Amino acid sequence: MHKETTVKQGRGRPSKSAQQVEENRRRLISIGATLLTKKGFGATGLDEVTKKAGLPKGSFYAYFDSKEAFGLALIDAYAQFFNDMLDRSYLNQSRQPLQRMKDFMMEARFNMAKYDFNRGCLVGNLGMEVYALPSVFRQRVMDVFAEWQKKTETCLLAAQVLGEIAPDIDCAAKAELFWIGWEGAILRAKLERRAAPIDVFNVDFLASLTP
Repeated sequence: MHKETTVKQGRGRPSKSAQQVEENRRRLISIGATLLTKKGFGATGLDEVTKKAGLPKGSFYAYFDSKEAFGLALIDAYAQFFNDMLDRSYLNQSRQPLQRMKDFMMEARFNMAKYDFNRGCLVGNLGMEVYALPSVFRQRVMDVFAEWQKKTETCLLAAQVLGEIAPDIDCAAKAELFWIGWEGAILRAKLERRAAPIDVFNVDFLASLTP
């Protein structure tokens, strides 16, 4: 008979199946990501996270070694979520490259509006808190932005090949500029609770690419 794998949660706590532990970890990450997009890492308490996850107070360390480890897991999870969204638009061969960029921006805009502009970018929020966070966060956030910039550069290069944008444009520099401006637009939209800052940025950035 198959014997269920168990994982000990710590002294004095009953053991749980590996599957249940993983489900609880995913739930903590999901709730943590939601809270961080709203109010940042420093203002997010571990007791609040476990309470919203329906787990016992003080059980957090059964799933993560530290708040720092939790934060890194949140960055990785959010980066994967955002990479999937970028790929969904940027790799859509049925659309022209610039339209793919528009599709991404409109999906992100829709997602913010869906939550009444209450949530921003988790990675961008961490970037603003960087001096109050563990030093390892800084490099991880920079790595995530570099990955997003590379995807955007590739999309811009494809647009350049098709003549959608001017041939003398530096696509790597434009991709970096896009993410600097985009994060600012997202922050402003969250502050003002409206889509106008995103729309202004989108129109201006795309106009700057016109041959």
